[in-house]
Amino acid sequence: MNRPFVAFDLDDTLYLERDYVRSGFEAAGEWAKERVGIADFSQRAWRWFEQGRRGDIFNQVLAEIGRNHDDSLVDELVQAYRTHKPRIALLADAGACLRLLRGKAPLAIVTDGPVSSQRAKIEALGLERLIDEFVFTHAWGPEFAKPHPRAFQFLQTRWASTCSRFVYVGDNPVKDFPAPRALGWMTVRVRRPDGLYYSVRGPDGTAAHLEVNDLLEFLDALWPRWHRFQPE
Repeated sequence: MNRPFVAFDLDDTLYLERDYVRSGFEAAGEWAKERVGIADFSQRAWRWFEQGRRGDIFNQVLAEIGRNHDDSLVDELVQAYRTHKPRIALLADAGACLRLLRGKAPLAIVTDGPVSSQRAKIEALGLERLIDEFVFTHAWGPEFAKPHPRAFQFLQTRWASTCSRFVYVGDNPVKDFPAPRALGWMTVRVRRPDGLYYSVRGPDGTAAHLEVNDLLEFLDALWPRWHRFQPE
């Protein structure tokens, strides 16, 4: 009974989200070149991304080339992006961490976003062989995305009979830690320099209990003494 349960975020925790974005832009770019003759769509999109643009990059690219009022084209590009087969890989420290924990604690992933897209990432990363349970918050509806507590309540209820301590590892301080922390979980932020939320600070009082540079540091710093943790 005195064993931990460890859940992980997916994007920028186990792999770099920017790699998925680039993979998606390339897929959308291939579609744009074949279907509507736009030869450099992915390069333009990536340039906007590198400049910090978020949310409307496809619209921005189409505006650059004089097709900014073509909503149906935006929809098709988004579909190509969301349904593509990702070219992504587990970060070395993430893969090592999961393999070391495998069999020592139940492992889960809690992830937001379109379910089909997140499943495609999980398949590309080979996580079915390493993770015991996957929670896709959007399967309940977008309103249940983090920081909503439903995913963590679900896991805590499901595993309470066999696990006495719960740990959540994520990267985004705005949405990842408030809910599990309020439920008494230990929270760990992995802060990767190439992560999209590296410089983001969360609301006061909701920061992770522990901050690390990678997941092997998480094991070195926390795992030998995880049982000493007492929730605030």
